[in-house]
Amino acid sequence: MMHREFKINCLLGLFIVIFTISCSTKESSSIKEKLGDKPNVIIIMADDMGYGDLSSYGHTSINTPNLDRMAKEGMRFTDFHSNGAVCSPTRAALVTGKYQQRVGVEGVVTAKSHREVGLAIEEITFADAMKSEGYVTGMVGKWHLGYPERYNPIHHGFDEFVGYVSGNVDYHSHIDQEAHEDWWWQNKLQKEEGYSTDLITKHSVAFINKHKDEPFFLYIPHESPHGPFQGRKSKPFRVIGQKNTTNPEENLEAIYKEMIEVMDEGIGKVINTLKTLGIEENTLVFFYSDNGPARLGNSGGLHGGKGSVWEGGHRVPAIAWWPGKIKPNQESDQTTMTMDLLPTMMSLVGGKSNPDWDGIDISGLLLKNEKLPQRDLFWRHYSNDGSRHSVAIRSGNWKLLQLNQESEPQLYNLKEDLAETKNLSTINPEVKNELWEKLNTWQEEVTKGVVKVSP
Repeated sequence: MMHREFKINCLLGLFIVIFTISCSTKESSSIKEKLGDKPNVIIIMADDMGYGDLSSYGHTSINTPNLDRMAKEGMRFTDFHSNGAVCSPTRAALVTGKYQQRVGVEGVVTAKSHREVGLAIEEITFADAMKSEGYVTGMVGKWHLGYPERYNPIHHGFDEFVGYVSGNVDYHSHIDQEAHEDWWWQNKLQKEEGYSTDLITKHSVAFINKHKDEPFFLYIPHESPHGPFQGRKSKPFRVIGQKNTTNPEENLEAIYKEMIEVMDEGIGKVINTLKTLGIEENTLVFFYSDNGPARLGNSGGLHGGKGSVWEGGHRVPAIAWWPGKIKPNQESDQTTMTMDLLPTMMSLVGGKSNPDWDGIDISGLLLKNEKLPQRDLFWRHYSNDGSRHSVAIRSGNWKLLQLNQESEPQLYNLKEDLAETKNLSTINPEVKNELWEKLNTWQEEVTKGVVKVSP
């Protein structure tokens, strides 16, 4: 009798184990199937990084092994462009999928003279769009699209936000250039000790771990390598209420190198987190810079840098990484821009297209290396006080630019002269006139009825 009961108990125990394993397997498959339908998306943005600031783009002394590995395992872009030549305009284009002129963010939303303005809450951002598709949305890092609480990222579609809202903060004291405290958790100021680059990495990894079992969108706009130039061991120098403090660092070139390498280290931790969790094949990671380099950066031989419509001001490094979806060791020379990322994200997650977007879906390029349609692309950059502006148009291999309202337009063939050294406007007047007409038409159309928030 006891033997029979023991046998029944054994069979019952075996059934429970099999049932538990079966349920666990089904649950795991269900999660995997759900995530497979909704790939995770991570956008990582460097700040003021030049086209030549990565070793995978030719730099000989800055070591960026993690970004280099992403390039080898994915797609490296040689003709990717930021929408703007400075911070805020590019970010406005990124989050809305439109030319920044359409949303009024024509220049930098500065801590000094534009402290009360920001990106209109009515604008549909990429966070709003991803939330509508069932995604949890997070942002860690630099906002720079409005200082007041009413423009905080959590009011622009982000479920979670940790970071700062100004153009830059002291990497250690987290105080902005106008001597205001600027480190936020959600819409509340929150003191937190640590080097800003490391904090951005820490909170990014925490977000991924927290939301690994649901579709997520994570935006990681780094501070590095934007000034102030500070390394991990640098001392804080900005103090609340004390304006016009100066950076005490002397060996700025070495600090600049360290800043990029620490950011690369953090990006490596993000990638390793995805691999450890086993979700790397269901996650697109896209890295790029918001504009060309400031004074310490490297434009990779291109003309100009931050704040200019020369190639060095807006042609930036960009890398797309998605194991199993994007083939390794690819290099794309197709012309792409910041504003293309939102339409691409929506296409990849099965969302709806928006006729108001100026950007285009480049998912076919990422996944199948398909040819993109021919289109004209435009830039316009205003001086800090808004009194002068420079403009440019790209049409195929041709680029026409005007450095200010009084100067003559200049024409370059980028296929033959990427450094923009030979002005061909007198040799090709018909091309010059055609592009000049298109550029003026665009300028009238893109700002019709728009109220500027900067400058």
